[in-house]
Order: sequence, then C-alpha cells, then structure tokens
Amino acid sequence: QVQLVESGGGLVQPGGSLRLSCAASVSIFSINAMGWFRQAPGKEREFVATISWSGATYYADSVKGRFTISRNIAKDTLDLQMNILKPEDTAVYYCAADTGGVAIPTEGPQFEYWGQGTLVTVSE
Repeated sequence: QVQLVESGGGLVQPGGSLRLSCAASVSIFSINAMGWFRQAPGKEREFVATISWSGATYYADSVKGRFTISRNIAKDTLDLQMNILKPEDTAVYYCAADTGGVAIPTEGPQFEYWGQGTLVTVSE
C-alpha cells in the first residue's frame, strides 16, 4: 500500500511559478514510476508528466518546456515545478504511483495509487 499526499497548491498570477510536492509513505526508489495528472472544472482528468524508476521523464505537450517533474529520493517526495503558468493550467493536481511494469506510464489506469489532490488556480 502506498499513500500519497500532495501539497503546494494555491493561487498564482498568470506568468508566475508554483512548486507542487507529493510525499510518499514508502521509499519512492521502490516505486516503478510516478506521475502528475490534473483535472480542470468540468473536464476529464488529463496526464501532465511522469518519471520512471530510471529517471526518464515524459510530458504532455501542453506543459512541455514549462513544467519539470523530479524526485527527491532522500525525502521520498515527487515534485512538479510549474513555470510560466497560464489560466488554462487551473486544475486540481494529483500525484500518482505505479508499482507495475510499464516503463513510462502515461495513462490513468496504469497508476494504482493516487493522492487526494491539490488545487492550483491561475488568475489575476
């Protein structure tokens, strides 16, 4: 069983930055891959970024070049640095963990464990 707790959400102006963090209840080095998803009001959940056990990363086109996913193995946390934020980035952001065998999972069903989410609002 893996428990995930996100933090770092809040209100930020367009063009600003925010850093999300996800604390895992187990060593993240033992997790196959971890990712971030988001769900905007009235929309379906969508993939944001994923990082594999080996450290390989993959991003959705909408955030590529602006967001950076990383792990802190010493602290067992997954982070998401978000820069140049846009109003369309407004959403609840979820951390997810995959303990299976997919090298770089990007689909929701590939992740077994989810956090409760943290709200990011990009607005004037």
